[in-house]
Amino acid sequence: MTERQLAGVLAPITTPFDSATGDVAPVHLRHNVTRLVAAGLDGVVVAGSTGESALLDPDEQRRMVGWVREVLPDKSWLIAGTGGESTRQAVVLTRAAAAEGADAVLVRPPAYFSGAVSPATLVDYYRAVADASPVPVLVYNIPKYTHLSIAAGLLRQLAAHSNIVGAKDSSGDAKNLAAYRDAAPQWSVFVGSGSLLYAALELGCDGGILAVACFAAPLCAQLLAAFRAGDRPGAGQLQERLAPLDREVVGKLGPAGVKAAMDAVGGGLYGGPVRPPLAPVAASDRERVAKLVAA
Repeated sequence: MTERQLAGVLAPITTPFDSATGDVAPVHLRHNVTRLVAAGLDGVVVAGSTGESALLDPDEQRRMVGWVREVLPDKSWLIAGTGGESTRQAVVLTRAAAAEGADAVLVRPPAYFSGAVSPATLVDYYRAVADASPVPVLVYNIPKYTHLSIAAGLLRQLAAHSNIVGAKDSSGDAKNLAAYRDAAPQWSVFVGSGSLLYAALELGCDGGILAVACFAAPLCAQLLAAFRAGDRPGAGQLQERLAPLDREVVGKLGPAGVKAAMDAVGGGLYGGPVRPPLAPVAASDRERVAKLVAA
């Protein structure tokens, strides 16, 4: 699968938990994935930020990749989030994901000691994970959660590594995204913000890994299709519909909001509870989310 260029719109899927036990619920997971791909998405990311990856056990992450692989069509991408606080931990997660059938891994930087992480340390970390990974690696910039920004210059240093093939930029900054696109012309560059999907495509990016796609998959898929077909006005109109969903649900409410939106949109999608200490959305927010999704 990796001979193909990684591209398209992927959902960083939520992790469904059983409301009684708090365990990962594989039946809901597989149903969600089946419905999202049927809605036109090009694949999914397991154990990303929207999937509450920091709250999952390594074995849960591994098993989720296997469960999703079972129901994913051959031509749909399966990417696993595998960053860790130590290089060793990231390597273990990466190898486990590859063994369960991941096509590629999305690797966040170590964040706990972010104040002590230098650009040189980060380069070493990514090279070591890529050296050990049986599948291609994407660099993941998510400063909202890691409190550490990966500069475009760092991508240039990594661009020569044969097993690093792309990046996801969730900074929410179009200028940073443009710098990423310029820094590694041969890579697959994905935007992580649904509000910037149209802008990302205009910049020559390859697609998006978008939390908003977990509950608005058809809208995201239609936007990409319109853009690829040369229908810029149509794509622009779809972007105007997508932006408030991304801003109000994903931006303000995080994984709990995304799950509430999945419950509200229906169609067989299951959001369910978040894992403590994350808190569920307030009743007033849940109502607002339902109205936004209905509109």
